[in-house]
Amino acid sequence: MNDAGFGASDSAWGTALEQVSLRLDNGTTLRFVGRQFAGGSWYDEETGALTRQTLYVTSSNDQVYVIVTGRGREKSRRAYCVSVQGHYCTVNDGFRRIRLSTERLLLLVRTFAGMGQQVSAALGVVEETLRAANS
Repeated sequence: MNDAGFGASDSAWGTALEQVSLRLDNGTTLRFVGRQFAGGSWYDEETGALTRQTLYVTSSNDQVYVIVTGRGREKSRRAYCVSVQGHYCTVNDGFRRIRLSTERLLLLVRTFAGMGQQVSAALGVVEETLRAANS
Protein backbone atom coordinates (compact mmCIF):
# COMPACT_ATOMS: atom_id res chain seq x y z
CA MET A 1 0.00 0.00 0.00
CA ASN A 2 1.37 3.43 -0.92
CA ASP A 3 0.63 6.72 0.83
CA ALA A 4 2.30 8.39 -2.16
CA GLY A 5 -0.02 11.39 -2.26
CA PHE A 6 1.56 12.66 0.91
CA GLY A 7 5.28 12.71 0.41
CA ALA A 8 6.34 10.57 -2.56
CA SER A 9 9.27 11.78 -4.57
CA ASP A 10 9.00 12.58 -8.24
CA SER A 11 11.06 9.45 -8.96
CA ALA A 12 8.00 7.41 -7.98
CA TRP A 13 6.27 8.38 -11.23
CA GLY A 14 6.09 5.52 -13.64
CA THR A 15 3.91 3.13 -15.49
CA ALA A 16 3.44 0.45 -12.83
CA LEU A 17 0.02 0.45 -11.17
CA GLU A 18 -0.09 0.15 -7.40
CA GLN A 19 -2.57 0.26 -4.55
CA VAL A 20 -2.82 3.84 -3.28
CA SER A 21 -4.43 4.84 0.01
CA LEU A 22 -4.87 8.55 0.81
CA ARG A 23 -5.95 9.63 4.32
CA LEU A 24 -7.90 12.86 3.99
CA ASP A 25 -8.85 15.65 6.39
CA ASN A 26 -12.55 14.93 5.87
CA GLY A 27 -12.08 11.68 7.84
CA THR A 28 -12.13 9.34 4.86
CA THR A 29 -9.51 7.29 3.07
CA LEU A 30 -9.58 7.38 -0.72
CA ARG A 31 -8.32 4.04 -2.12
CA PHE A 32 -7.64 3.14 -5.73
CA VAL A 33 -5.27 1.28 -8.04
CA GLY A 34 -3.27 3.71 -10.15
CA ARG A 35 0.01 5.46 -10.85
CA GLN A 36 1.41 8.93 -10.38
CA PHE A 37 1.17 10.92 -13.60
CA ALA A 38 2.34 14.42 -12.70
CA GLY A 39 2.90 16.77 -9.83
CA GLY A 40 4.50 19.89 -8.56
CA SER A 41 4.92 22.06 -5.52
CA TRP A 42 5.21 25.74 -4.70
CA TYR A 43 5.88 27.93 -1.69
CA ASP A 44 3.83 31.02 -0.88
CA GLU A 45 6.14 33.50 0.84
CA GLU A 46 3.26 35.69 2.03
CA THR A 47 1.47 32.91 3.94
CA GLY A 48 4.41 30.58 4.56
CA ALA A 49 2.48 27.68 3.03
CA LEU A 50 4.05 24.90 1.01
CA THR A 51 1.61 23.23 -1.38
CA ARG A 52 2.14 19.96 -3.23
CA GLN A 53 -0.17 18.80 -5.99
CA THR A 54 -0.07 15.26 -7.37
CA LEU A 55 -2.08 13.84 -10.25
CA TYR A 56 -2.81 10.12 -10.43
CA VAL A 57 -4.40 8.11 -13.21
CA THR A 58 -6.36 5.10 -11.96
CA SER A 59 -6.69 1.68 -13.52
CA SER A 60 -10.16 2.75 -14.77
CA ASN A 61 -8.73 5.97 -16.33
CA ASP A 62 -10.16 8.26 -13.66
CA GLN A 63 -8.01 11.17 -12.49
CA VAL A 64 -7.22 11.74 -8.82
CA TYR A 65 -5.99 15.20 -7.81
CA VAL A 66 -4.22 15.38 -4.46
CA ILE A 67 -3.49 18.71 -2.77
CA VAL A 68 -1.42 18.81 0.42
CA THR A 69 -0.71 22.17 2.03
CA GLY A 70 1.50 22.65 5.06
CA ARG A 71 2.21 25.75 7.12
CA GLY A 72 4.18 25.24 10.30
CA ARG A 73 2.49 22.38 12.16
CA GLU A 74 -0.77 22.76 10.21
CA LYS A 75 -1.41 20.39 7.32
CA SER A 76 -4.32 20.15 4.90
CA ARG A 77 -4.91 16.93 2.92
CA ARG A 78 -7.51 16.93 0.14
CA ALA A 79 -8.08 14.68 -2.86
CA TYR A 80 -10.65 14.59 -5.63
CA CYS A 81 -11.35 11.65 -7.94
CA VAL A 82 -12.80 12.80 -11.27
CA SER A 83 -14.39 10.26 -13.56
CA VAL A 84 -15.72 11.18 -16.98
CA GLN A 85 -18.75 9.41 -18.47
CA GLY A 86 -19.66 10.91 -21.82
CA HIS A 87 -20.61 14.55 -21.27
CA TYR A 88 -20.76 14.23 -17.47
CA CYS A 89 -18.19 14.09 -14.67
CA THR A 90 -18.43 12.64 -11.21
CA VAL A 91 -16.24 14.27 -8.57
CA ASN A 92 -15.66 12.34 -5.34
CA ASP A 93 -13.71 13.64 -2.35
CA GLY A 94 -14.11 10.39 -0.40
CA PHE A 95 -17.04 11.85 1.53
CA ARG A 96 -19.27 13.50 -1.06
CA ARG A 97 -19.97 12.66 -4.68
CA ILE A 98 -21.35 15.15 -7.18
CA ARG A 99 -22.22 14.72 -10.84
CA LEU A 100 -22.22 17.62 -13.27
CA SER A 101 -21.76 18.28 -16.94
CA THR A 102 -18.18 18.43 -18.19
CA GLU A 103 -18.82 21.95 -19.54
CA ARG A 104 -20.02 23.14 -16.12
CA LEU A 105 -16.91 21.68 -14.47
CA LEU A 106 -14.67 23.39 -17.02
CA LEU A 107 -16.52 26.67 -16.37
CA LEU A 108 -15.78 26.27 -12.64
CA VAL A 109 -12.12 25.56 -13.42
CA ARG A 110 -11.90 28.70 -15.56
CA THR A 111 -13.62 30.72 -12.83
CA PHE A 112 -11.25 29.50 -10.10
CA ALA A 113 -8.29 30.02 -12.42
CA GLY A 114 -8.81 33.74 -12.06
CA MET A 115 -7.93 33.48 -8.34
CA GLY A 116 -4.16 33.57 -8.87
CA GLN A 117 -1.28 32.42 -11.02
CA GLN A 118 -0.45 29.26 -9.03
CA VAL A 119 -4.10 28.22 -8.83
CA SER A 120 -4.46 28.96 -12.53
CA ALA A 121 -1.54 26.71 -13.45
CA ALA A 122 -2.79 23.91 -11.22
CA LEU A 123 -6.35 24.05 -12.52
CA GLY A 124 -5.15 24.26 -16.12
CA VAL A 125 -3.99 20.66 -15.72
CA VAL A 126 -7.53 19.70 -14.65
CA GLU A 127 -9.06 21.32 -17.72
CA GLU A 128 -6.59 19.74 -20.15
CA THR A 129 -7.02 16.29 -18.63
CA LEU A 130 -10.82 16.48 -18.70
CA ARG A 131 -10.85 17.60 -22.32
CA ALA A 132 -8.53 14.72 -23.28
CA ALA A 133 -10.58 12.16 -21.35
CA ASN A 134 -13.81 13.41 -22.91
CA SER A 135 -12.61 13.38 -26.53
